Amino acid sequence: MDVIENIIRDYGVGIYLIIFGYCFLKSGLLPLLAGYGAQLGWLDTPSVISAVILGGYLGDELRFYLSRKYGLSLVNNRPRIKSMFLRAQSMFEKYGALYILLYRYPKGMRTIGALPIGITDIAWAHFTVLNALSTLIWACLLVGGGYLFGAKLETYLLEIWQELAVIMFIAFVIWIVVLWRRTTIPENTSNKLFSQRPK
Repeated sequence: MDVIENIIRDYGVGIYLIIFGYCFLKSGLLPLLAGYGAQLGWLDTPSVISAVILGGYLGDELRFYLSRKYGLSLVNNRPRIKSMFLRAQSMFEKYGALYILLYRYPKGMRTIGALPIGITDIAWAHFTVLNALSTLIWACLLVGGGYLFGAKLETYLLEIWQELAVIMFIAFVIWIVVLWRRTTIPENTSNKLFSQRPK
């Protein structure tokens, strides 16, 4: 943890921008370590929480927006991919809320998790509420976990974090595959994928 303390001293206030940028792009160990840094007094707790929540929320909002704006043109012109997304749309109608709440945890999923959602017909207002809720839960678990149990980070959590992230990823993929196999495309689905898009 001495390395982390030195980094904080070197970057000063800029460390909160680093936390924000990290959480904007991905999920991982940094919010946990930032929570521990706050518990030790190296970082300001409200600033850590704000950086984690804003980064986590705004990153997924941007990915959702980009997918919504450009995703359909990529999908509609490719029949095989279009068929896959029609099936995904049907699956999302049943399990979409749970997916939004969970995709930020498995390793590697956070970066791409919001992209398929943008191509579905979910209303932005619905997505942003679920995204905000998911971000708040995630921030509380990681920052709060680092703050409350930070003393065990060096001895236990850092050693098992990568293994835990991989296990969560495998479980998430298995869950998606099971749901995928149970989902069929409704017969009355339009040939034009999601042509009527809610705002």
